[in-house]
Amino acid sequence: MERGVYFDAWYPGQHCYHPSLPPRRLRMVEDLVDYRATVLVWAAMGGGSLALPYLEQEAFGDPGARARFYGTVNDAEFVAACQARGIKVFGIVFEAQGWEFGVELDDDETTVLALNELRGVGHRDWMGLREFSSNRYPNLWAPFEDYFPGGLTNSRGERVTDLIEECVARDIDQKPCHARWVECPDRDHQCFYMDRNNPVWREYLKAVIRIQVDAGVDGVQLDEAELPLGAMQYGACFCKDCMAQFRAFLQGLDETPAELDGVDLTTFHYGDWLRAQGFDFRDRQRESPLFDAYYAYQCAAITTHFAELARYAKEYARSRGREVLVSGNFFNLDPHYLPLADEVDLIITEMRNTTYRQPEWYRYVDAFRRYAGVGDVVVVENPYGGVVPELIDALAAGRGRDRLRLSLYEAAAFGANMSVPYGSWMGATIQDSFWAPHDLLVEIQDFVAETEPLRANESANEVGVVYSVVSMRDLVNEADSGDNLVNARDETVQVPFRQVTEALSHGSVPFDVVIMTDGGLAGDRTGVEELGRYCTLVLPGCWWLTDHQVAVLLGHLDAGGRVVATGEVGTNADSPDRDRLRSHPGLVTASAAAVLDELVEGPQVTCSAPLAVNLHRLADGRIAAHLVSYDHDDEADQVRTLSDVRLDVRVPGARSALREAQGTGAAELVVPGAPPASLALTEADGRLSLVLPEVGPYAVVVLPGPGTGR
Repeated sequence: MERGVYFDAWYPGQHCYHPSLPPRRLRMVEDLVDYRATVLVWAAMGGGSLALPYLEQEAFGDPGARARFYGTVNDAEFVAACQARGIKVFGIVFEAQGWEFGVELDDDETTVLALNELRGVGHRDWMGLREFSSNRYPNLWAPFEDYFPGGLTNSRGERVTDLIEECVARDIDQKPCHARWVECPDRDHQCFYMDRNNPVWREYLKAVIRIQVDAGVDGVQLDEAELPLGAMQYGACFCKDCMAQFRAFLQGLDETPAELDGVDLTTFHYGDWLRAQGFDFRDRQRESPLFDAYYAYQCAAITTHFAELARYAKEYARSRGREVLVSGNFFNLDPHYLPLADEVDLIITEMRNTTYRQPEWYRYVDAFRRYAGVGDVVVVENPYGGVVPELIDALAAGRGRDRLRLSLYEAAAFGANMSVPYGSWMGATIQDSFWAPHDLLVEIQDFVAETEPLRANESANEVGVVYSVVSMRDLVNEADSGDNLVNARDETVQVPFRQVTEALSHGSVPFDVVIMTDGGLAGDRTGVEELGRYCTLVLPGCWWLTDHQVAVLLGHLDAGGRVVATGEVGTNADSPDRDRLRSHPGLVTASAAAVLDELVEGPQVTCSAPLAVNLHRLADGRIAAHLVSYDHDDEADQVRTLSDVRLDVRVPGARSALREAQGTGAAELVVPGAPPASLALTEADGRLSLVLPEVGPYAVVVLPGPGTGR
């Protein structure tokens, strides 16, 4: 498992200013070594969305003698220093951001006296993409044509002289959209939301990638990977390229939507047509005519254009005699990222809501990883709509240390890596960044690294829970309301998948998630063999299923599998197979709360204390039971220590496993801050049982497996 660091290194007590990250220092590398880091995300060379010459200065510029005195290096030098210590650095491409900053210059415009944070000197102007593409500052920046010989032309064959005017996403009234979540409201700057569907912007992003690769990055991280789908929160995008591409999408459909009967698609403009129907794509957005078709078009577009940039990064690196990794910010691992995942080497995700307990979400994350066939996931926190600001205040007051421990241990237990915060993002309104106590991070990361052999990408969990993408889509959208500045969650909206997984995790039942897609861009990858490993398969509210999914579920049932359904099953179409699925004797129905009562032979794990559990199947056949306790005493500011916790785990071949393990200590208990301990095991009715003398926030119990001899 990669050990990631959310390496923004923004300053404490000051805004986290996109897109340019603060200068890097050699002392930072020593911190990263202390944290056992293997990969840095959001880490380097973000300034391309201000201007390419600015990015080159970040990458290769001389920091100056005064800064060198304290070990300040440029980003290329920092990357090399990290590589010398075995740490991979990802360059960050802020795809959605197009910046304009207030600037103060001397009279002949050869010196920048102030940028972004102005101080009332020289003369005031603007500096950003617009000025770069129009060659506004010949004494400060190399000309645009140095990067694009012959210039750039748009989809209409017109020469581009203003990147923002050309490439910005536009609402139905053709007003430019802003990336509000990164604009600081008390600063004189503007961040325009750019549109990757515009071929000009893709060419610009390729130039950003070239500079990062030339500067030696190990990987390229494409932030805002869903661009411009995210602009829908602002009522976008109705720019000329989106309208032309959506028109072509409609023309390519096998069947024209009924709403367009009699409409001339050769001149069709979705925005004008919507206005005529009385819609503005803001209010009642999901009720807008052709919404589903427009959403499908944008999903196809982000898949195509993300792949274009990801492949370009690899091809360009190879042309320079090297290889690079590619990743993106797959925000919250929303299902529209599934078809993008085939292009990445590492999954990086910014969670939507950071809470003090979310094992259910991490099990979904693990399912996304398995669908993509990728080995590792690095997760970063989100300051909006969660507990991060509260946690930072607690840490500053000397409290919250077990809360931080839990946030990193939890991810490791349930199948992902929660990155270490290193001056990480606190949004555009809070003037601070997330720095945690150094000694605490060292303690946590030492344990995470040392217990790496006790984690695996394969679980030993007997229960599988299906996440049906289409069945959950509207409910999740309704529950997860708000834009990027709010990230609210409406807990009154009942999402069957969340109800079931929360019931299981609170009942100490370990489970996997199985993703069933819409069968379109993200194809069906679930087979009977995969389902066959689960003693119980749960279908929470899976009313929408593809014919392939119905066939797979029937194959599983016909082979003797057991399925527990909450709500309707496969009612989106009529067929004899669907009728047979619903009436199959192996399928039973239950409420979300009653699913635990319907598990084959009862729960796989029982605990005498309320622990969340995940079972890792190790390469040597042993099973590592990862146990997380959320029993936090807020007054004492620590997780309560649980004593004499009885743990029972159903293990295939439990009797022979125990017989082979006798004389070796039988089971091993590994907890933070103590040497591993041997525990006595007993066996009855196929279950291994033991008593844990003490359990704090996190514990791992290593159980013997049949034929392991240990």
